[in-house]
Amino acid sequence: MPRPSPALLSRERIVAAATALIDADGLEALSTRRLAAALGVRGPSLYNHFGTKDEILDAVANAITAEVDVSFFATHDWPEALRRWGHSYRRALAAHPNIVPYLARGPGRRPAALAMADAVYGGLVRAGWPPARATHIGALMRYFVAGSALGSFARGFVEDPRLYAAHYPHLGQAHRLAEHQQSVDEGAFALGLDALIDGLARSGPAG
Repeated sequence: MPRPSPALLSRERIVAAATALIDADGLEALSTRRLAAALGVRGPSLYNHFGTKDEILDAVANAITAEVDVSFFATHDWPEALRRWGHSYRRALAAHPNIVPYLARGPGRRPAALAMADAVYGGLVRAGWPPARATHIGALMRYFVAGSALGSFARGFVEDPRLYAAHYPHLGQAHRLAEHQQSVDEGAFALGLDALIDGLARSGPAG
């Protein structure tokens, strides 16, 4: 007997297609109709794997959060763990900025987000932070990372020197920021993260 053909759809394929749609056109672009069309199936087929569009969004958010490395809290002192986790967290979100507002609502019931919160909170408490302060630090990092991933500071300036020449004498090189986007944005994040951790180190447990 011939082998049965593989299933046309899987949760993984649906999540990948939904992620691509959100990355390309934003959260509002995701609909079951557009998603089904992108996958070459009929809309009702999606409901064999997900009950609602919100369940698909949660699965996308969970998959992106799962890319964040939280292992550092088991292998490094808290300042270095916080620094490495922060950079990993930002990379995952910056690769998918359109999903950030959805992620910023909190972990909900998403396993990857809850596992991340558990690892960070547990690592900070083990390092000597009081539970309430460990909660504050986790929240602070989420605010900082999510804000940095929402958009590019460097790309906010147009590449036309004439715009700045007449009225903004201190922005004479602003037209060049976009071409250095990665170094500007990543450098700003690293500077802010270092300052944040240094400030915490002065008021909390030794690393």
